[in-house]
Amino acid sequence: MEPVTLEIRDLHVNVEGKAILKGVNLVVKQGETHALMGPNGSGKSTLSYTLMGHPHYEVTQGDILINGESLLPLPPDERARRGLFLAMQYPVSVPGVTLNTFLHAATSAMRGYSDKAQPGARGRLNAHLIPFREFRKELNEDLEKLKMDPSFLQRYLNEGFSGGEKKRAEVLQMALLKPKFAILDETDSGLDIDAIRIVSENINRLQQELNMGILVITHYQRLLNYIYPQFVHIFYDGRIFQSGDASLVDVLEEKGYDWVKDEVAALRS
Repeated sequence: MEPVTLEIRDLHVNVEGKAILKGVNLVVKQGETHALMGPNGSGKSTLSYTLMGHPHYEVTQGDILINGESLLPLPPDERARRGLFLAMQYPVSVPGVTLNTFLHAATSAMRGYSDKAQPGARGRLNAHLIPFREFRKELNEDLEKLKMDPSFLQRYLNEGFSGGEKKRAEVLQMALLKPKFAILDETDSGLDIDAIRIVSENINRLQQELNMGILVITHYQRLLNYIYPQFVHIFYDGRIFQSGDASLVDVLEEKGYDWVKDEVAALRS
């Protein structure tokens, strides 16, 4: 069976009338790991939010497709059902909603329990959710793999979480939602070395278990010491400037991004 493909095709995006993405082309297949590296302000996070359908990002040209189906007409929840997942750089806090409640509802929605609920069952408490015993068994297994205390589930979503706790909660969500493609936007942000290792080990495990395609967005090498990309793309001024294998990471570590800026300026002159 051919792997499922995420294709970004000549993508142009405006934010508040300003062109940010200027013709992005990229193909990610299930099972592949791609690293998108670039300096701050190059448009990396704009790409991640556009892929998930953020309403403030206006696609003016191009397309985003999974196995040939355009995602552009679809809201974020339907994009998620098609297999797309975004681990955000700065996950938002939701006071009053526990992590357990959020994960139960999100997982149930992704697996179509709301669609399966019979009209007569709507009056029954939680008829649209996965049976709790079934959900809790799976949840506990993933908590153990992430070395997370079960009491963590009773805290409000990301409220007062440390950087490491937020990222572990994102990976826990990923484990339950089982996406075809995961976009990891600066996943190492705010993590110490132990948290990076644990989070990365579980991302690698999930990729193997789910045959997941991964797009790692970062401007540092340190995350790529744990999540090993087959393909590396240098992102600058709203487009991919250069692509190569993992050796390109070493070039960036040695030379930084100034040489990219100089080469782009030379091409434009």
